[in-house]
Amino acid sequence: MKWSEISILTTNEAVEPISNILHEAGASGVVIEDPLELEKEREDQFGEIYQLNPDDYPEEGVIVKAYLPVNSFLGETVDEIKEAINNLIIYNIDIGLNKVSISEVNEEEWATAWKKYYNPVKISEKFTIVPTWEDYTPVNTDELIIELDPGMAFGTGTHPTTVMCIQALERTVQPGDRVVDVGTGSGVLSIAAAKLGAGKVEAMDLDDVAVQVAKLNLKLNKVHDVATISQNNLLDGVEEGADIVVANILAEVILRFADDAGQVVKNGGYFITSGIIQQKKEVVKDAMINAGFEIEEIISMEDWVAIISKKK
Repeated sequence: MKWSEISILTTNEAVEPISNILHEAGASGVVIEDPLELEKEREDQFGEIYQLNPDDYPEEGVIVKAYLPVNSFLGETVDEIKEAINNLIIYNIDIGLNKVSISEVNEEEWATAWKKYYNPVKISEKFTIVPTWEDYTPVNTDELIIELDPGMAFGTGTHPTTVMCIQALERTVQPGDRVVDVGTGSGVLSIAAAKLGAGKVEAMDLDDVAVQVAKLNLKLNKVHDVATISQNNLLDGVEEGADIVVANILAEVILRFADDAGQVVKNGGYFITSGIIQQKKEVVKDAMINAGFEIEEIISMEDWVAIISKKK
C-alpha cells in the first residue's frame, strides 16, 4: 500500500487540536517535530534519546506529521483537514504559518518514520514512558513504567501538558481514590492514576477511536481491572462523587464543564487541568474558583500551564 505524509507547520498551541483532527481523518498516529526538544537540558540516562538531529526539526514553529493511505478519497480528506485546521481560528487558537504539504512514502518508510522520535523517557519522579518495542530495565525499584505505542495512540505521552498532569496526579492520588479522566485520548493519565494506587478510574472520551485506543493501552499496562473506558461527552451523566477529576484538554473546553466538575468532585477532592496556554491561565483560574475550587498549585512547562485546584 502507498501512503501519503501530510505535514503541517503550526504552533505549540495548535499541536493537540491538529493531532485530534488528523486522527479523526484516519491517521493512526502523529509525529511532532518541536525544535524546543533540541534546547532541553536532560541527564543522559537512555542513550540515543538525546542524540537528536537538528535537521529533523523546523527553524521556527512546530511540525505535525501524519500518514494517510493513498486512495481515491485522499484529496477530499486533505481538504477536510485543511478546513478543520482553519476553523480553529474561531476558537482563538493560534495556528501560526499553517503551511500544509503532502508527499508520498512507501510502506517501509511509513512503518518506521516516527520511531526515531520515540524512546524511553523519564517524565516525572516516578514514571517512565516506554515504547512497546523497546527493552527497558527500570533504573530504580520504585520506578513506574507506562507502555505506549504511538503508532496507535494519541501522542506519545511526553507532551508538556501530559507530563504536568502526571506530575499533578503524583501529588494528589491517594490509595483507593476514585479518579475520572475526561478526554482521555490514549488513556495515559488513567494508566498513571491506576499505577499510583487509585481504587477506581473512569476514562471518558467523545471520540470512538480514542475509546478503542485507550482500551488497548489499559490492557497493555495491565490496569484494566481498575480502569475502564467509555464514550462520553465531558462529564455528562456523571453524578457519583470523585476524589479527582483530571482533564488534559483545551482551555475553551475546560471552561465548558468547570461547573460540572464542581458538582462531581467531593469536598477536599481535586480538579486537575492542563492543555492551557499561558495567555488563558487567568480565565481558567477564574472559572475554577467560581465553580467552588481553591487554586492549590500552578505548574508551568514551556508555554503550557497545569492547574491543581481543591474543592472547598
